[in-house]
Amino acid sequence: MLQNDLLLKVLRGEQAERTPVWMMRQAGRYLPEYMVLREKYGFFERCQTPELACEITIQPVNIIGVDAAILFSDILVVPQAMGLEVQLVESKGPYLPDPIKTQKDLTRVRVPDVQETLGYVFDAIKLIKRELNNRVPLIGFAGAPWTILCYMVQGKGSKTFDEAKAFCYTQPELAHTLLQMITDTTIAYLQAQVKAGADTVQIFDSWGGLLGPADFENLSLQYIRQIVTALKDLAPTIIFAKGAWHSLASMAATGAQGLGIDWCISPQMARQFAGNQVTLQGNFDPAKLLSPIPVIQKEVKQMLDAFGSGRHIANLGHGILPNVPVDHARAFVDSVKNYKG
Repeated sequence: MLQNDLLLKVLRGEQAERTPVWMMRQAGRYLPEYMVLREKYGFFERCQTPELACEITIQPVNIIGVDAAILFSDILVVPQAMGLEVQLVESKGPYLPDPIKTQKDLTRVRVPDVQETLGYVFDAIKLIKRELNNRVPLIGFAGAPWTILCYMVQGKGSKTFDEAKAFCYTQPELAHTLLQMITDTTIAYLQAQVKAGADTVQIFDSWGGLLGPADFENLSLQYIRQIVTALKDLAPTIIFAKGAWHSLASMAATGAQGLGIDWCISPQMARQFAGNQVTLQGNFDPAKLLSPIPVIQKEVKQMLDAFGSGRHIANLGHGILPNVPVDHARAFVDSVKNYKG
C-alpha cells in the first residue's frame, strides 16, 4: 500500500486531506545532485542506465518532498526505438540528423517491439518502485504523437515547427501513417510502463498549442484518444497539451482523469471548459519560482484559492527552469503542503 496516495486519490475524484504537488521536470537540471551525474554521464546514458535513472527519479522526492516521482527519461526515446538517430546536445536540445521528409524516409521507421528497444525503461521503473518502497506514486510518461512527429520531421527543436506543419498539410496521408505508427508504439510503451509498475501516466503534448482547434483534433487529439482508451482499464492518464486550452472540453471527453494546464488560462476558465469530472493540474508559471520566497508563498496561496478544493494537483504550467534555486522549489512544494484554504 502506498503511504502517500494523494495524487491517485485526486485523480480518481476522491476526497484527499490536501492538494498533492509535484513539478514537471522535477528530476533533473536545477538540482546540484543531478548536475554531478550530468558531468559524468551523457544524457542518453543517464536515461538508459536503470540505476542512474532510478537515482535521478528519486532525488526530488528526497530533496524537496514532492508527492509523486516522475520517471527520469525523455520523450525522444520513442523515435529512437522506432529507428531514428536522436542526439541530445547539452544546452542546445534535441537533434535528429535524418528527419522524415518523404514516403521513402518512412521505410526507415518501424513500430518496434518495445520490450526489445525500450526494456531499459521498464527495468528502471521496476528498480524505482523497489527503491521508493511505497512512499509515493510513480508517474510514467510519453510524448503525444503530434509532438513526436514534430521532432521526427523538423529534426530539431523549433518555436513554430513550420516544417512539421507543412509536412502534415502537404502530405496528409504520409503524416497520418506516421502519426498512427507513433500512436501504436506509444500505446505498447505506456502499457508496458504500467505493467512494470507506473501508477499513472502523463501524455506530454508540448506542441499541441501550435495547432488551432480543428487541426488539434485532426493531428493530435484523435491519436491521444486512442492512447487514453488503450490505458483506461490499466492506470489513470493525465494529458498535458501546453497552450491547447481551446480544446479542454474535448480533452476531458477522452476519459483522461487529469488535464494539465499552463498559466495562460485562469483556473476558473479551465474548470468551466473542462467540466467537473476531471482533475486539473497546474498552473504556476515556472519563472515565478525565481521570485523571492515570500512572493512564491503568496502566489501559491492565490493559485490554490483560485482552484478551490477538490480535483486539483498543484504543479507548474511547464517544466521547472534550470536556474531555479532548490530552496525556491522547496518553498513551492511546502507552500502547497501548508495551505489552509
